[in-house]
Amino acid sequence: MPQTLSSTSMFTPCGFSPHHIHPSKEDDDGGLIFQDGNLTSASLDALIQHLIPTADYYPEKAYIFTFLLSSRLFIQPHELLSRVCDKCIEQQQLDDPVLDKTRIRKFGPKILQLLTEWTETFPYDFQEEKMVGCLKDIIHRIAPCDEAYWKKMNQLLQTLNQKLATLNHGQEGIVKINAPASDKVAAFKSKPPSIQREMLAVCSDPYTLAQQLTHVELERLSHIGPEEFVQAFVHKDPLESTKPCFSEEKKTNNLEAYVKWFNRLCYLVATEICMPAKKKQRAQVIEFFIDVARECFNIGNFNSLMAIISGMNMSPVSRLKKTWSKVKTAKFFILEHQMDPTGNFYNYRTALRGAAHRSLTAHSNREKIVIPFFSLLIKDIYFLNEGCANRLPNGHVNFEKFLELAKQVGEFMTWKQVECPFERDDTIIHYLHTAPIFTEDGLYLASYESESPENQTEKERWKTLRSTILGKT
Repeated sequence: MPQTLSSTSMFTPCGFSPHHIHPSKEDDDGGLIFQDGNLTSASLDALIQHLIPTADYYPEKAYIFTFLLSSRLFIQPHELLSRVCDKCIEQQQLDDPVLDKTRIRKFGPKILQLLTEWTETFPYDFQEEKMVGCLKDIIHRIAPCDEAYWKKMNQLLQTLNQKLATLNHGQEGIVKINAPASDKVAAFKSKPPSIQREMLAVCSDPYTLAQQLTHVELERLSHIGPEEFVQAFVHKDPLESTKPCFSEEKKTNNLEAYVKWFNRLCYLVATEICMPAKKKQRAQVIEFFIDVARECFNIGNFNSLMAIISGMNMSPVSRLKKTWSKVKTAKFFILEHQMDPTGNFYNYRTALRGAAHRSLTAHSNREKIVIPFFSLLIKDIYFLNEGCANRLPNGHVNFEKFLELAKQVGEFMTWKQVECPFERDDTIIHYLHTAPIFTEDGLYLASYESESPENQTEKERWKTLRSTILGKT
């Protein structure tokens, strides 16, 4: 049913070995606690210190991703960057009238690398002027030691601005999802066919439609930042008396827009099935969408697959028994079995692992496509967040939890970077986003108009809907 709510190594956390720690780190800020060679907990200050590069130390990429992802539960990004920069100024003595150029030439490339990784992976953080201000300030301080730092800073800012412009333009460029159509369209039985544009008139090839759905999915996924998965579940930090990070605005617009797309596709499928006046046509549309769903499964587009199945399982569609009697349902039952929620979606998770393995060994973008059933991914992350405390009883950050969080989000980050290999058809994509859809009431009315109510409850509902939507008694 509709829902309510750089490289792989960069996004795949592993154990962080103690020998990577700068010698002074364990004692400075409460220490980092390791178990079997893996970082499991630490004070927030120690974790921040572990992020900060020096002349002879640089944090592992996986640590950078894990900490930048999870730290926003405790400290806002601009505050974190400010603390990192202040520590660097202090440790590298960047306020001294005479700088140690030899040391800073070793430190400079490392801080530039950290800032580059931050801007590449979490570009939305730098929509805040405070973030860009901190970035410029630290580079201005080291630039006198090497003229190349000015050039690198300009390149970094130019790349960042281009990425933000692309993301913002992409968000504006995505066709706005239409609200449900006026349910008076349900009077289509009396309208001439030319008014009723339908999916099969726009695209009659299931494989082509599955490809275009994959275009829509990957385009929408590309705008979701990894931080949105964390910001969706931000709570007040028990050790802080201030408001939680992002309390005024959770900054999950792209994530929420993607869930709305799933819901729209559910309703679009149901609308397309309920709209035709003739039983044979409705059965034809059902069989078409079954074939589209099967092609989505073969591609690895599990989100569109689930939306199509959900649309066909909506009550106004499933009650059309005379229509379904004309449908060859064997393929549909196989797909339903694949997406069966039994055993916490065991069958789907098995198929997802298969697609993920294919993606890892792929030789083409076609084989790399993995688009997970998004609402289940959100649910998994929600239960991970709710099931484990952010802090341990001693006040330490539960870093073991955030390793698992980063693993799940990191895998998604790798999948969403795949470039869609299929030729784009703007006509089909425009239809997917703008074709009128019925509300739930409109679907029921269209369903009753197609196949008469079977019991008193349905008859009363039909009468009410005809009165409220069509103005008929």
